Amino acid sequence: MPYNDPPSVQGPEPGYYYHYKHDPTKEVNDYAYYVYGVGNYTEDDLPPGYERLQHMQVYRPLYDSFVYKNGKMLDLRPLVMVWDKVQWQGKTLDRFTRITDREVIKQLQVIRRKMYPEELADWGN
Repeated sequence: MPYNDPPSVQGPEPGYYYHYKHDPTKEVNDYAYYVYGVGNYTEDDLPPGYERLQHMQVYRPLYDSFVYKNGKMLDLRPLVMVWDKVQWQGKTLDRFTRITDREVIKQLQVIRRKMYPEELADWGN
């Protein structure tokens, strides 16, 4: 797949999302993420069979996860996996669900700014 091919599926809009493992009885940031958008592998040398790695969702955890503890890295997930349905506790669920509750978003914005103060405060996200 050439470097300049568009993604085969649409990426998620930037914003706040819960992973399917989110437990609403726990903290508001339990398995919460901020999604930045889609990243593109910039070379055209992906081996055959690795095309699903061409485009990646780029996001950050808003809880004390492995990537946060180890340098505040960004998470990447193949874009084609973002929309996969998953089996969890006997149910079929979306892997990620956009958070639309304004009060929850306000709480997550505060958490995000505390966890990642290096991000521009005026981004408004």
